[in-house]
Amino acid sequence: MDRAPDFAASLQQTYSALRAAFDAAPYPPWDVRRDRLLRLRQMLRQHAAEFAEAIDADFGGRPPPETGLLELVPSLQGIADALRHGPRWMRPRAAAVSRWFLPARAHVLPQPLGVVGIIAPWNYPLVLAVAPLTTALAAGNLAMVKLSEFTPTFSAVFAQRAAQAFAAGELAVVQGGVEIGAAFSALPFDHLLFTGSGGVGRQVMAAAAANLTPVTLELGGKSPAVIAPGYDLRHAAQRIVYGKLLNAGQTCIAPDYVLLPRGQEAAFVAACREHAASLYPQGLLSPDYTSIIDHRQYSRLVGLLGEARAGGARVHALFDGVQADDLRHRLAPAVVCDAPPTVRLMTEEIFGPLLPVVAYDEVEQALAYVRSQPRPLALYWFDRDRRRIRDALLRTHAGGVTVGDTLLHFAQDGLPFGGVGASGMGHYHGRWGFDTFSKLKPVLLQSRWSGVALAAPPYGRRTRWLMKLMGRL
Repeated sequence: MDRAPDFAASLQQTYSALRAAFDAAPYPPWDVRRDRLLRLRQMLRQHAAEFAEAIDADFGGRPPPETGLLELVPSLQGIADALRHGPRWMRPRAAAVSRWFLPARAHVLPQPLGVVGIIAPWNYPLVLAVAPLTTALAAGNLAMVKLSEFTPTFSAVFAQRAAQAFAAGELAVVQGGVEIGAAFSALPFDHLLFTGSGGVGRQVMAAAAANLTPVTLELGGKSPAVIAPGYDLRHAAQRIVYGKLLNAGQTCIAPDYVLLPRGQEAAFVAACREHAASLYPQGLLSPDYTSIIDHRQYSRLVGLLGEARAGGARVHALFDGVQADDLRHRLAPAVVCDAPPTVRLMTEEIFGPLLPVVAYDEVEQALAYVRSQPRPLALYWFDRDRRRIRDALLRTHAGGVTVGDTLLHFAQDGLPFGGVGASGMGHYHGRWGFDTFSKLKPVLLQSRWSGVALAAPPYGRRTRWLMKLMGRL
């Protein structure tokens, strides 16, 4: 018997309960919102080790300190930012009134949307659930969070701890596979945020369209790292390798490929090998190096590398010794030079520890290459020339940019995070997340001394005089 209708009915029941709870209190005061954020923070602090161990188990090897640095710390910082600024974000925002309608007054009222849906991915299952949840709760919403079926241990633990920290009428955490994900996307949320691949993002958006549910899509793509002429190659390699090898490259904003001046490929490879050895001195056996999440993703990456090598690409291993462990799905990093432009390594988001290099002769060539690709989630520009940096910022599109490093723009709660074009739509983090999960309601307060009498029928000389006057100014 097909169980999908049961999934849908159960999810609809959960959604309806949250909707009823929201309708009973559609504008929670700051004290209520603050209490929810404090409970979320307490849950993270109290169960931090448990969450890290669960993620380690799901990956088959991800060091708990890495989870702490990349997931727990940003989550706690986001909550602290919301607690600090939330009361100010809530305040009505003054707005100008056209001179023709004075002395009327106007403002913008941030109003909770209602019930928000959040679909989190497997690569950073904690922070990519908690970060949007934080701003949704700060904005006064209730939420349903769908966790990934590819991190079942973490999903079960997080759901259990969330149920202990929150009432059923505040937050619901959903687990399950493709069928449940599809039913979740079809719920009539007031806003739906999805983080994941572009292919699944299209399906989520199509399901949401049936309810006219607004969506925020955080996708990915091939994020370039551009090394400008004259830049310190060793410094660039150090920052790029760090950003690429965290979580074994399974990061939506990881540098996907490198553009560098022609003739510097060998020096770049040597610098990458040097820094990879300093980060992971035991190579593939290093306990600080993360495994690929599962055999499916591992096989995909091995296939990408094999196809590129068969096409004539030169593969430079960054670790000495063993390069792959099929049983534990561990894959050593490699820099790939001269890969044919048509192989999947050069056309698909890699999402793993493989780093193609593309040589250029002039900076203009590098800019043209970036612009010829679908707009990425991140751009990394390594340069000391301020004019050239500004030119690159103005002439390329990306979801976010870090100059002189990688990844770090994601960690700034004062900056919006989101994609553009193929890499997504919409923003969250900090006030931008608060606004995403709010209706910024425009309000005009009419004065008893103003009105539309001058513009009311019957139209005649007075109307023509008024139109002439208004059009002149």
